[in-house]
Amino acid sequence: MRRTASILHLDMDAFFASVEQRDKPSLAGRPVIVGGTGGRGVVATASYEARVFGVHSAMSSAQARHLAPHAAFLAGRFGAYRESSRVVMATLRELSPLVEPLSLDEAFVDLEQADVDVADVEAVHALATELRSRVRDRTEGLGCSVGVGSSKFMAKVASELAKPRRGIDDQVEVVVPGAELETIAPLPARAIPGVGPVAAARLDKLGLRTVGDVRAASMGELVRELGQSWGTGLAALSRAEDDRPVVSSRVAKSISVEDTFEHDLRDRPECRAIVERDAGLVCSRLRRSGQFARTITLKAKMADFTVWTRSVTLEGATDSVERVTRAAVRLLDGLDLREGVRLLGVGVSNFTTSAQEELFVVGDDGEVHDEPVVTQELGEVASGPFGRRRSFDGRRWYPGGDVVHEDLGRGWVWGSGHGVVTCRFEFRGSPVGRVRSFDADDAALRPAEPLPLAWVPPEPVDVEE
Repeated sequence: MRRTASILHLDMDAFFASVEQRDKPSLAGRPVIVGGTGGRGVVATASYEARVFGVHSAMSSAQARHLAPHAAFLAGRFGAYRESSRVVMATLRELSPLVEPLSLDEAFVDLEQADVDVADVEAVHALATELRSRVRDRTEGLGCSVGVGSSKFMAKVASELAKPRRGIDDQVEVVVPGAELETIAPLPARAIPGVGPVAAARLDKLGLRTVGDVRAASMGELVRELGQSWGTGLAALSRAEDDRPVVSSRVAKSISVEDTFEHDLRDRPECRAIVERDAGLVCSRLRRSGQFARTITLKAKMADFTVWTRSVTLEGATDSVERVTRAAVRLLDGLDLREGVRLLGVGVSNFTTSAQEELFVVGDDGEVHDEPVVTQELGEVASGPFGRRRSFDGRRWYPGGDVVHEDLGRGWVWGSGHGVVTCRFEFRGSPVGRVRSFDADDAALRPAEPLPLAWVPPEPVDVEE
């Protein structure tokens, strides 16, 4: 814990849902739920208007529909979220070179590297307020909550305290050094990093429901119930003792293992054994690096020397051999081996320095799932050794997806089924648009990329490992 409030935590407000409300004028102020739209789907993000009905992330989509039947349920557009995330992270890096992204919508920033007197609380508050304004301008309307404290723990607590409770506004919270214990005492025990549902339930059985309760418990009791390492760590955090540094994740790195074969392989069990082995080797290197990966990639060179890659991107981050292997094998399951494979490789990338609870997985096609799925390659969905998606004439109509009509212009998918797709023709900054229905194979209607933001972040100088 530092002597100054010099660690900032930025958290975008209802990020996925807010992007959809920004880009779809008819959804402004309405309950919006982003997530898997199928029977086994889960909620990724709910707008503040939807949270009023009790909808929250990780809830099943079926339950969310029961609680908020009139909400807009959208499959998600990962490309749009990623673009806004890049703008946010680039804005943070203008503030300080030490930025540690935790996910698409949140990051820590070390203000000791920023142009501000961290001993001046008012100056720090003003800087955070200006940051929020800049993020809102550059993302063309997205809100964020900013917290500043003397440690990562306190900065995270501060940003949570700054969250809008009724969706009206977002704000800044600075925990003044010396006020840490008073600030965290009444918070639920789950506010302590690492305390998930299972640990919270165990603490609850001991009568330890708040951070103050945990702090008042004896060290012996915590160690006996939670083990030496976790018990002592929990006690330290309940006293706001947290010395974790902000570690920059700006440099792009990847870890991969590849095998080239003397003869083309067509036997699936043999290929699976190779992929499982390579995944284990990759995870060993990943663990030695002290990092966690969000993206798992399978690379295949076919008999004609054509190279194909497919990836899954986790919303959390992992170094688990089981998770990486499972994702890599699922990617292999989509590979057509009939023409033979000359090379197979498994790689991980998109690193962070801490593991995160994995609530769902987002593919580049915008779908959010509770199981890893193949992300969509850039451009049109193409045939090849990974196969073709089930769609109308190579097109996929998922709720919320961007479209363009030859006569009516830009819009988005309101819904589809039984060979019909219904679209609302509007876009970011336009008036609320009208709704029209078409045959799903109508040649005048086609999927489109999200409308780009006006502010384009500078390209970082990346160094490959």
